[in-house]
Amino acid sequence: MARIAGVDIPDNKRGFVALTYIYGIGRTRAKQILKEAGVDEMLKVKDWNDDQINAVRRTVSNYKIEGELRSEVQMNIKRLKDIASYRGIRHRIGLPVRGQSTKNNARTRKGKRKTVANKKKAVKK
Repeated sequence: MARIAGVDIPDNKRGFVALTYIYGIGRTRAKQILKEAGVDEMLKVKDWNDDQINAVRRTVSNYKIEGELRSEVQMNIKRLKDIASYRGIRHRIGLPVRGQSTKNNARTRKGKRKTVANKKKAVKK
């Protein structure tokens, strides 16, 4: 199992799919990395030799990925919260940030439903 940027990438997958296991690398960037490293994107990771693995490692090190990228994203969210922008407030109260409807959906962001009981009606005599 090859280890790139602190992540074990699976041996039995093709190169461009295996690289997507690294946070911050999608399919397009994975193909771009393999092209720069001179590795065939359809070649499975278990078939890579040491030179190819090292070339991919060198190329990946040029990108902002994993911990560095996660911390940058968190700092951006913290900045939005600190300046109390609309997006920051939505982050703070746990509602969708990008304009989605919240009346019926948004369960991922809002969490499990919290049932609110109805008011009890006064009994007439």
